[in-house]
Amino acid sequence: MTNTERFSLSMRLFHWGMAALIFAMLTAGLLMVASLDGWQLTVLTAHKVFGVIAALLVSMRLINRLRQPIPALPDDLSHWQKMSARVSHWLLYGLLFAMPVSGYLMQYFAARPIDVFGWFRLPAALNVNIYNYALFRELHSVFAIALICLIALHIGAALHHHIIRKDKVLKSML
Repeated sequence: MTNTERFSLSMRLFHWGMAALIFAMLTAGLLMVASLDGWQLTVLTAHKVFGVIAALLVSMRLINRLRQPIPALPDDLSHWQKMSARVSHWLLYGLLFAMPVSGYLMQYFAARPIDVFGWFRLPAALNVNIYNYALFRELHSVFAIALICLIALHIGAALHHHIIRKDKVLKSML
């Protein structure tokens, strides 16, 4: 940690851009499992493509995060609060990787390649493996629920810092 007051512009852009993308992806995922309407296939195709983009962005974001100084947490936070903040951030990164990987593996074992805007294509298995497909579909769902819970915790903590503690934690990311 350093004495910097704010996250770098690149870190703030990654944070808020990915927040919007992840919100859209989670919303689309929840809507897709609740409907069999005609629009579902269009949303599913976009969901897969943007899942690949999310995987690339989180990789770039992690590299950026490891190379940039970050603001220190307030000195008066307890050890367990600081540790919780660090662990929850790394869990967010883990889930942001696990979601697209599990989604891709689900599609891979369903023998469905993913075409990304015609730029490149992620391969698929030659034959459907329904057991592996079901495993990765279930993992994808569990990871989504865990991600939603962790995001809610993250937002709650940011609001706690801003409204109750009135410190600069949220402002450092704005």
